[in-house]
Amino acid sequence: MNAIFVLLLGLGAMALGYLVYSKFIAERIFRLDPNFRTPAHEFEDGVDFVPTNKYVLWGHHFTSVAGAAPIIGPAIAVIWGWVPAFIWVVLGTIFFAGVHDAGAIWASNRNKAKSIGALTGDVVGKRARSLFMIVIFLVLLMVNAVFATVIAGLLVDFPSSVIPVWGAIFVALIIGQLIYRKYIGLITVSIVGVIALYALIGLGPVMPISLPESIGGVSDRATWIMILFGYAAIASLLPVWMLLQPRDYINGLQLFIGLILLYAAVILMGPEMVAPAFNTDVPEGTPSLIPLLFVTIACGAISGFHGLVAGGTTSKQLEKETDARFVGYFGAVGEGSLALAAIIAATAGFATFADWNAVYSAFGQGGVNAFVQGGAYIINNGIGLEIGLAETLLTVMAVLFAGTTMDTGLRLQRYIFQEWGSIYDIKWMQKVIPATLLAVGTCLLLAFGAGGADGSGGLLIWPLFGTTNQLLAGLTLMVITVLLVRMGRPMYYTLIPLLFLLVMTVAALLLQLKTFYVAGDWFLFTLDIVVLVAAIFIAFECASTLSKLRKETANKHEDS
Repeated sequence: MNAIFVLLLGLGAMALGYLVYSKFIAERIFRLDPNFRTPAHEFEDGVDFVPTNKYVLWGHHFTSVAGAAPIIGPAIAVIWGWVPAFIWVVLGTIFFAGVHDAGAIWASNRNKAKSIGALTGDVVGKRARSLFMIVIFLVLLMVNAVFATVIAGLLVDFPSSVIPVWGAIFVALIIGQLIYRKYIGLITVSIVGVIALYALIGLGPVMPISLPESIGGVSDRATWIMILFGYAAIASLLPVWMLLQPRDYINGLQLFIGLILLYAAVILMGPEMVAPAFNTDVPEGTPSLIPLLFVTIACGAISGFHGLVAGGTTSKQLEKETDARFVGYFGAVGEGSLALAAIIAATAGFATFADWNAVYSAFGQGGVNAFVQGGAYIINNGIGLEIGLAETLLTVMAVLFAGTTMDTGLRLQRYIFQEWGSIYDIKWMQKVIPATLLAVGTCLLLAFGAGGADGSGGLLIWPLFGTTNQLLAGLTLMVITVLLVRMGRPMYYTLIPLLFLLVMTVAALLLQLKTFYVAGDWFLFTLDIVVLVAAIFIAFECASTLSKLRKETANKHEDS
């Protein structure tokens, strides 16, 4: 099949979802109120609570949740064929991710911008909150440790990306000053920022930078990992308007420009989907399509990490409650469009089926490299951009999104330690610096303690990321559902997605449990049991709460 048809069908369906379904959800289910005083105004402090233009906030939310996952997951999942991945990305974006993201922002906004973990204690119970916080911590630990490894690998493999990746930080700092200190209009700032960013991308191939393969016995990848965590620690301490917001916003713009280039190249080139629609001859050792598809593609369809960002940073910057629809649901659409691009690049970005089959020789192959190389092939043939420059463009896109996710992820991990400090009355843990050091320390401990000198320890627990992340999405939908029932609102638009996710996630956890047992991987086997037990207990707690609320509602109707 021609990739043009796949592209237009996917984008058209997601656009219709935003224009129609998100409007229904916002007005009839969440009932977003433009006059509701948001926490950004109520607790404005110029650091974390900052009322923000919805377009800038969309940029922050979208690029924080996007990361490399909506590229990695779809570009791996096409091993089962491009049709299953396409269907899950499109339907998942419309009926799962958009509702989840907008709902998490709304729920947090209505409860003083509390995180989803803290909110669980209020709407479900303290036991559920304690277990939920463990799941949240594991997801953040995985995201931060693994994305640092992914970024470091890309910086080593594509030295032409070093200047644009780090130069983007200085561009963002300048943009923050121009918007909040010089009060220059957003359109002007956007144009200047995009020009500066793409000038750096053009400079990258001309001046590639590589670290020495070994510095004091430490590999170049490990050195990049340490540099990245040092940067992320500093970034997480700065006021959101200074770096986080402008960096996320300008990255959002460059993503759309990059996607426009890739999509335009698809339309001009008209490549065929060389991968099979349904792959019936998967490599030996490839797990079953169901339930693994729904945890392999998390970001790009639905992701629990989005709920952490929604309740961790986004809700603290919401200027109007009605902005939750644009920021949350349209943010999910943006990520879905990136996942769609990854599917096309990883299936139509090869000259022949034999070329594609050589890359996808085992489960877990493909990923970012398939996206970069396949996408560059399409751009080169479609619009004539030199292949090296096209690879740099797509690599920078992937690295910048992974980097902004690290920025936000480390800030959220700091919030977790501060919340634990408040819950258990540990005064020093409630302070910003100690909590940040704990966040960085745990990530480095996993990276180097478990992974050795190369710092790849985060990859050890990555096999559980998909299941843990999707479990978190289901649990976030549970909290939203309980809130809707308490407010007398229809609950089925969140209940049906959460039941689907819980069934698929628990099935995947059980399947992985068997795999880890057979392989003798007792570390992952134990961790799998911890996540599985937490999921079951939280599900029972939420089900009990929902049952009580429905009985109370029924009794009230009978009394009246």
